[in-house]
Amino acid sequence: MAGIPDTHKDLFQKKAFAHLATVGADGSPQVTPVWVDFDGTHIRFNTAKGRVKDKNLRRNPRVALSIQDPDNPYRYMQVRGRVAEITEQGADAHIDALAKKYIDQDKYPFRRPGEVRVLYKILPEKIHSLG
Repeated sequence: MAGIPDTHKDLFQKKAFAHLATVGADGSPQVTPVWVDFDGTHIRFNTAKGRVKDKNLRRNPRVALSIQDPDNPYRYMQVRGRVAEITEQGADAHIDALAKKYIDQDKYPFRRPGEVRVLYKILPEKIHSLG
């Protein structure tokens, strides 16, 4: 396990999008911008059950993501790791917390009828940072 460097932990306090790469069924990469936070051990993000990244991660837990500082585009962090946990428990509260952070809304406003939210916890294994 690799730790997030203290010099870059602030990226999780900012409205910095992460670009999450997963591996598709045919082996090709798939990249999606996601909202993220950090619980001190895991990088966490949230999506709806059945989406492409959800299917990819259930099949193959390996991920890569990059987070760029919105205040300095030459400062970023790249993380490679694995999904350590996939859970629906606490996922609704988590997406609401991310909505507060990223768009200053108390509730996630883009929920669709019947949507089931899923919380993912990534355990960093290799980290590269710049700036």
